Amino acid sequence: MNAAQRERYSRQSILPEIGVAGQRRLLASRAVVVGCGALGTVQATLLVRAGVGEIVLIDRDYVETSNLQRQWLFEEADVERAMPKAAAAAERLRKANSSCRIHAEVKDMTPQNAAALLTPADAILDGADNFAARYLLNDVAVKTKTPWIYGAAVGTRGSLMPVVPGETACLSCIFPQAPRSRQPTCETSGALNAATTAVASMQVCEALKILCGRPEALRRRLVTTDIWSGETGSVDASRPDPDCPTCGRGDFQYLNDLSRGSASLCGRDSVQIAAGGRALDLPGLAAALASLGKVQANPHALRFACPPHELTLFPDGRAIVKGTRDPAVARSLYARYVGS
Repeated sequence: MNAAQRERYSRQSILPEIGVAGQRRLLASRAVVVGCGALGTVQATLLVRAGVGEIVLIDRDYVETSNLQRQWLFEEADVERAMPKAAAAAERLRKANSSCRIHAEVKDMTPQNAAALLTPADAILDGADNFAARYLLNDVAVKTKTPWIYGAAVGTRGSLMPVVPGETACLSCIFPQAPRSRQPTCETSGALNAATTAVASMQVCEALKILCGRPEALRRRLVTTDIWSGETGSVDASRPDPDCPTCGRGDFQYLNDLSRGSASLCGRDSVQIAAGGRALDLPGLAAALASLGKVQANPHALRFACPPHELTLFPDGRAIVKGTRDPAVARSLYARYVGS
C-alpha cells in the first residue's frame, strides 16, 4: 500500500480481523454485485469504501421514485433523467473512491451471458429481486467454484447465507426448488430500509472475510432475522448435500435453460422484453418517436410515454414496458414502436 492508501484504510487495517495483509488482498480483489436495489446499493457502497479494487455492478432496471426510500445511491435527479440503476450507482461510487475500478453492466442476467457477467470474481454478492436470478447465480458459482453470498429482504425480515462451492451447502441444497406459491415483494409487502440495510451489511461482512483471506471466519449457516422484533434464527449450511441437484449431481438447470424471453418484474405493473442482444440506435429511435409521445433519453436508456403505457429501452435491445403484466401486450407495444 502507498501512503495515501495506508491513511485512507487505517481504521480498517488496524482491525486484527483484517490487518495490513488483509487490506492488501482487498485492494487486489474483484467483487460482483448482482442487482443495484435496496441490497445491492448498500453492498456496493460498503465494498467501495472498504477498498475492494474492482467492482462489477449488474442491473437491468432504471431508477424510480419509490426506490429512493431504501436504495442509498440514488437521488431525485436520477429519476428525472430516467437513469439505469447500474449507471447511476457507478457515478456515485466513483466519487466516493476514484481508485476503485467500477464497471456498470446495464443488462439482464440470462443463461446466455451469466458466466461472462459474473466471472472472474473473488466473491459475488446477491442483491437480486427474484429466485430465478439467484438459482442462475448459484449455477454459475457452483460450476466455476466462485464464492457468493445469498441475501433477501422484504418487510422487516431478511436472510443471508455464504456459499463456498465444494465446502458449504449451496442454494439448491437448502432450497431444492424455487417456491411455487406467490412470494411477498417490496411492492406488495413493503420494505423497512433498516432491514434491507442490515441484511446487506451482514452480506458484505461475510464477503470481506472471503476477500481479505479469512474464510475460516465465515458463518456457514442460513441466518434469518427480523430487524423489527429482534427475532433471529439459523440453519446449518456447513456441508454440501450429496443429493443436491446442483452441487451434488451437477445439474445446472437454470444455466442450461436458454428459453427465457419476457418476464414480469418483481410484483410491479411491468414486463421486461429480452430482445436477444439486438442493438438499438437510441438517438435515432428518440428522433423517430418524438412526434408520437414524450421522449426522455440519455446515453444509457430511452424512455417513451405512450399512455397508458411507458417503454424504457436499452442499447442492447432490451425493454421494460410499464403499465401491463401481460407479456403479449408488452411484446405488441415493442413491435409497434421498436420493430419485431
